Amino acid sequence: MLTDSFTLSLAWFTIRLFNSMGRATTLYSTLLYLHLLCTCWCQRSNPDSERSSCDRCDRRLSCNCSYGGFTGVPTVTDRALTLDLSFNKIATVTEDDLKSHRQLKALSLHGNKLAVIHPSAFDSLWSLEELDLSNNQLTALKQKWFRKLGALQHLNLLNNPYRCLGSPAPFQTLVRLRRLRFGGPALEELKREDLYGVTQLEELTVHGNNLRRYEPGTLADVWPLGRVTLSLRSAFLTNTALARAVLEDVSYPETPIVLKDLHLIGNESVQPLTAAANRRIRQISLKNVSVSDEAIVSFLMVFNGVPLTSFWLDGVTLTGEGRWAQAKWTDQKSIDEFFLRNIVVLDVWKFVSLLELGFLLHYPRKVSVINGRVFVMPCPTSRLLVNLQYLDLSDNLLTEMTLSESLCDGHGTLKDLRVLNVSGNALKSLSTISRLVAGLSKLTHLDISRNAYSSMPRACPWPSTLRYLNISGAKLETITPCLATTLEVLDLSNNDLKSFNLFLPALRELYLSGNKIQSLPSGWLLPNLQILTIQSNTLNMFGRSDLQSYERLQNLQAGQNKFVCSCEFVAFLQSDIKGGDVQLTDGEESYICDSPLYLQEEPVGQVYLSVVDCHRVLFVSVSCGVALFVAILLCILLWRLHVLWYVKMTWAWLKAKRNSRRRQRCREREGLESLLSFDAFVSYSEQDACWVDNFLVPELEEPRDNDEESVNPRPLTLCLHKRDFLPGHWILDNIMSAMERSRRTVFVLSENFVQSDWCRYELDFSHFWLFDRNAGGEVILILLEPLSKDDIPKRFCKLHKLMSSTTYLEWPQEEEKIGEFWRSLRKALRGEEEDY
Repeated sequence: MLTDSFTLSLAWFTIRLFNSMGRATTLYSTLLYLHLLCTCWCQRSNPDSERSSCDRCDRRLSCNCSYGGFTGVPTVTDRALTLDLSFNKIATVTEDDLKSHRQLKALSLHGNKLAVIHPSAFDSLWSLEELDLSNNQLTALKQKWFRKLGALQHLNLLNNPYRCLGSPAPFQTLVRLRRLRFGGPALEELKREDLYGVTQLEELTVHGNNLRRYEPGTLADVWPLGRVTLSLRSAFLTNTALARAVLEDVSYPETPIVLKDLHLIGNESVQPLTAAANRRIRQISLKNVSVSDEAIVSFLMVFNGVPLTSFWLDGVTLTGEGRWAQAKWTDQKSIDEFFLRNIVVLDVWKFVSLLELGFLLHYPRKVSVINGRVFVMPCPTSRLLVNLQYLDLSDNLLTEMTLSESLCDGHGTLKDLRVLNVSGNALKSLSTISRLVAGLSKLTHLDISRNAYSSMPRACPWPSTLRYLNISGAKLETITPCLATTLEVLDLSNNDLKSFNLFLPALRELYLSGNKIQSLPSGWLLPNLQILTIQSNTLNMFGRSDLQSYERLQNLQAGQNKFVCSCEFVAFLQSDIKGGDVQLTDGEESYICDSPLYLQEEPVGQVYLSVVDCHRVLFVSVSCGVALFVAILLCILLWRLHVLWYVKMTWAWLKAKRNSRRRQRCREREGLESLLSFDAFVSYSEQDACWVDNFLVPELEEPRDNDEESVNPRPLTLCLHKRDFLPGHWILDNIMSAMERSRRTVFVLSENFVQSDWCRYELDFSHFWLFDRNAGGEVILILLEPLSKDDIPKRFCKLHKLMSSTTYLEWPQEEEKIGEFWRSLRKALRGEEEDY
């Protein structure tokens, strides 16, 4: 709005300015005004142009935009299925912010500054199943927000400053709602119509620590009702009738009740629990509570004879001294489970012995004391747990000595114990642990993880019934036959193991994540293995042969390793394993390439390797073969086209021409003119030398006084290679020099000439010479015998052209025509015009 106002003001000011300059600018000002209005309208019609964007979406279309500092809902891909916008600074959700997210299934706006939601903001979220609006600034709940959310199953509205749920009932259209959380410090009132439309829930959480008014029956219509969590601190202290009314509406025998944030000081503060006791509930938990001895005694009296099977205390502060003997007459035989976690005793030194609690310890089969700073459970106390089958003493301060006391040194106590958990203590000796539990004849599950074992002895006594053993989170570097061969489940995660080579015939599940193992264990050592987890090791690769050694393996989790993405491994993971019996249950996105370097951080499933990468030897062999074939083919082609000859002659011509120019520059420096020394350079075959010596030379070089047809009877001078070439000079230089110093070049053509190498050189140079000087008349052709143009090599294209365009002399076979032949030759050599 501020931007639009500024734009319109600027347009108005500009128009006034141009109007003041005269009417000539009226049209321009109108156009400018329309342009600014169009710009303003475009900005208003495209709200996304000013919104931030978030591209932190994974392959599953789950977008995590939390802690992004966004002040408004950012733009995200329309295909997103999960959108987390928690812990930002979003104050408003407009009508258009989520308009395109029709496929969205989960939306979290937890921990923002959200105060305003447009009534139609969620209308397009037809597929939404989870919505979290907790920890914001919503002062009122609107039924219009949820009117189109027919698929919504989980709704969290905790810790917003609304005082009541509002009218009309905000949840009446949420027919599929299964988990509902509402309330906060500001909630003061709940009316019967507030939950109209909510018929059944798997989980209900109500934070009403400051609740003042509650209309009985408000929560009673919700049935069936699963787990219920209530925070009613003020009501338990000052308005027990309100607390009783709430508990009456939600208490059912099969509904677990969790009470949070309470201060149970005296008898009065426990009385609201009589409503739950009267409804015969079976499970009750107290979380984040402080309780006195008097309150515990009252609690036990309230639940006297009630079939309470499970009693949980989580985050409890005991302010008394454990003097609960006043309730020893009560009937607590139905209690099957005691769960105590994060217990704090304010005055531990005054706390009485647990022997006085014998009336509570005789019956339970499951006892858990977690993170209670317990360093010993005396043997007499252990002897009281005659029905105990499950004992959890994790995250305490037990040592081998105190554990020995707690187990009575393994002699005659806890005979029915099946599950023992002493993880997270100060134990260091596996041999001592095995010796202590060896006498527990029914023990099947033993958890001794997160202790400080550094080694494993060669042999250990274990109960023959032991099936599950957890030694994860220790410091083991090797394993030995100490492990029981009866094990079906073994967890050795997060140690320093480098290999696993132990024969365990009964093992079905093996967990080795977080070690330094470089290869899969041999399958023949584990014939019954069905589940193998070996994530976050130093595993480089595995293949079909590795998995074929396992007879019954079904599920494998081997992601988050340093995989070498070879062709075999990539092909195996992309295709072979998909149709096999073994399934990768940790997802393809967990398999990332670590090498080679150019594939680092690439998912194995998306890697493409070319033929060059996968079949390098074959590729090189084929490439070399193809290259050799092409080279042979090229050589044949070059030979057929005489390319090599052309290259060789070009190089020779350039070299000879360079020498010729050097000689020319020397003559110019010496002041000498370039003189022609010969009338003709004669190129002929050595086999034709007899004709040249006996006929050509005498006829042309010897003086003839009876030459009637010549005005100048001067004899001609011929250049012959055997007579006039300079000895010691390069033959090509001699040929070039002879041509340069001759007026004409005479080729005595015959079959012998064509076959002669040197004649071919001379013919070649004549060919280049003519090409360079473009002088066809300086060549005279004499055919000693009939010779067709086809007999001359095709590479002599200039010569072919000359024979096609120039008349040549033929040595006559009739004797009477010889005289005419010599007269024509002399005229040609002297440059006289004649059709010869």
